[in-house]
This record gives sequence, structure tokens and C-alpha cells, in this order.
Amino acid sequence: MKSLFKYRYGAVAAVIGAAALAVSMGAPSAGAATTNGTVFYSVNPLMKLAIPTSGVTTGAFPSPSQCVQQDGLACYTPQLLRTAYDVPANDRGAGQTIVIVDAYGSPTIQQDLNTYDQQFGLPPANLNIFYPGGKPTFNPQQHHSELSWAEETSLDVEQVHGLAPAATIDLVIAANNDGDVLNNAEQFAVDNHLGNVMSMSFGAPEADISGNKAQQMQAQAIYAQAVSQGMSVFASAGDSGATNGASTVNTGFPASDPLVTSVGGTNLFMSDTGAYQSETVWDDQTGCPFGCTAGEFGATGGAPSVLFPAPAYQSGVTGSSARTVADVSFNASVYTATMIFLSIPGVPAGFYFFGGTSEGSPSWAAITAMADSVIGHPLGELNPLLYKIYGSSAYASDFHDVTSGNNDFGGPGFSAATGYDLPTGIGTPDVANLISSLASGQ
Repeated sequence: MKSLFKYRYGAVAAVIGAAALAVSMGAPSAGAATTNGTVFYSVNPLMKLAIPTSGVTTGAFPSPSQCVQQDGLACYTPQLLRTAYDVPANDRGAGQTIVIVDAYGSPTIQQDLNTYDQQFGLPPANLNIFYPGGKPTFNPQQHHSELSWAEETSLDVEQVHGLAPAATIDLVIAANNDGDVLNNAEQFAVDNHLGNVMSMSFGAPEADISGNKAQQMQAQAIYAQAVSQGMSVFASAGDSGATNGASTVNTGFPASDPLVTSVGGTNLFMSDTGAYQSETVWDDQTGCPFGCTAGEFGATGGAPSVLFPAPAYQSGVTGSSARTVADVSFNASVYTATMIFLSIPGVPAGFYFFGGTSEGSPSWAAITAMADSVIGHPLGELNPLLYKIYGSSAYASDFHDVTSGNNDFGGPGFSAATGYDLPTGIGTPDVANLISSLASGQ
């Protein structure tokens, strides 16, 4: 398997070793900029080219152990992820629509999704794309991280379809990554009730958001409207550890909003057949798998909020008077990667090892859509239901409790523990058992 790999921190690029390396790392969340109080949301898709288009054999994909042997990173297909997290074979999200909100979009999303589907034997996706603020012109030479947003769009859409292949996907594209513009895209999705679940794989440090109360209040009103309409809302916890790239602990928004289910990240280890083995907190600085041969990509977010007090569902659970992130978690390490296809202008075409907590937000949206389909009605605001299960006897069977690792990536952080912890929340799902408990109202 020929590997192409390069790190990019903002505008800085460094080639590692003699192999042609190509890793695209979007601007870290701590880099969200403000202009006249406007907060620009950022994405942080983490990836490494695994198989260029010339090396792709349709229907044949290396096993995780083969990928580790050849590249030092495990490669997980959607079928393997469904197996590891115990998704029932018949649960595919039929009759549900999953809303994904991104900025700029990708000029190749439909063709990339088609290639992804063909490779993994998935049915054609029912993908609808909306441009409520007008369709932006793709120009990766601009300084607004259009390429990172295109990569994020591919991750979000392909991940959702891989886990819930019978669900419709409504992709809502904001004209740019201005917080107000993304809020308007969310408002469009909620006003038109495009679906019962909505995923947002972007964010900004609360320290930035607190400087623009109007933007914060606009977003909060949207999420309140969403849950009042029976929608479940998800956001990524971040990829730069507990500090979000700052010197002190600093969580991100919108993941910190109490009406949003925030998704942290893990290293998921499984067998070549998808049998679940174990999980640890995703932090490449302190727990990097397989010898860390490709270097450090990042670490899951997870920290107390400075904007929100502890909501009722976290009372007596977290030991904090503040709202804490994360609520739940999902695989996020590039070393235990989900496989995503890209042919976006500006990057080599092929399948990529992908990671980051922006894998987790669409994944939990897909899981919830499957639960809505099985149960026969939308679950709506999910956090109170999840924390109720956490306090019940069903917790041990419904969740994998992640108890090893920490998220002190480049600064202070928090350690995993038995039960709730900030890096991974209440854990990762055993989907079959979790849906059963949600159906029974446990």
C-alpha cells in the first residue's frame, strides 16, 4: 500500500521521512478568528492517504492488521465499525433523514460518495444538497480553509451513509464559515425540519464565542427550537485536547451547549473480523497506538464550560458545577481510522485514513437515526435519555466505559476513569443494547 503523507499546521508543512506523506490537518479549533466580534467556526479533519486511486480494487480492502503492518495505522470499513459497535444487521436508518451542516461543501461529494459506496458494497445514497445562502464557488487557494471544509464534508457524508445506509442525507451548506452564516444554515434545517437528527462537526473555543453574545444566543435559540421539534443535535468535542490549543483548559461551542450531545474520541481496537476488543482515550501525545509511526495527529477535547452551568441531567454525575464536555464518544484516532474516499481538487485522489471527533458527531447522528427508525418516533433531546441510562443497571451493557488514557495534549487535561469522565463522557455505544433500552424507556 503506497502511502502519501504530509503534516500541515495552518500554513506550515513538513515532510516526514522519505515516503511521500500527505496529511491534511485543518486549522486547529483554537485558531478560530474573530473580526469585529464575528466568530468563524473551524473544522479539523485529520487524514492520511492510504490507497491512491490507481491502487484501489473495487470490493477488496486490506484488513486492519494488514494496514497496520504496511502503514502503521489500522483501516476500518463501515461494516467493521458496525460490527465492533454491535449495530444490528437490519438497523439501517430506513425512513429517517440525517441533516449534516457544513460550510463551503465539496465539489466532488456525489462522485466521491459513489466510489465509497461501490468499494464497500453499499446501496446508492439518497443525498440532497441545500445552499440556503447561495452556492459558494470552490476556491482552495483562498484563506478560508475551503479545502478542509471539503474534506470534512466528505467525512461527514460518507461516515453517515456507511453506518446508516438506508437513511436519507440532507447536506446543508453554508456559503462560508462565518458563525452567523452557519447559524443561518442550521436555522434553515430546523425551520424546514429536514430530519430528526442534525450533526455539526465544527466549533470554536468558548473564549471566542463569549465575545459575541449575539451569535451565541442565536445558536442557542436554534438548538432550543430543534429539540422542541423532536430533533437530536450533535457536535464534535474538538481535536486539540482539553485546551483547544490554548494554555488552559478550554472547551468548544456548540458542543458545550446543554441541548447538544457532545461527542469525544477514542482509540478503538478490534479484530480483523470486527470483534470489539478495547478502547482508550484518543490522545496521540500520551497513548499513540502502533508505535506512533506517523507522528501525533491530535487528541479528543473535553473540559468544563465557562458559559453554561451543569444541566440537570449532569447533576450528581460529573462532580462539576459547570456543563462538561463530552457526553459520549466514538472512535476518533487516525491510527484506528475510518476509511473515506476523496477526489477533491488539490489533494491526491484515493482512500484516506480519517479521524478526529468530527468522525464521532455524524456517527452518533447515524446511530440515533437508526434508533428513531426502530422505535418509530424521534427521540429528540438525547442527553437526558443517555444520562438516565448511565444511572441505571442497563449502563454496563449499553456502553463501553473507557477507563484508560487522558486528553492533556500539549497542556493540562483530564484522565479517563470508571464511569463518567470528560474525555469520553459516559462512553461509546453498544448500539443493539442501547436501542433496546431507549425503546423500553429505561
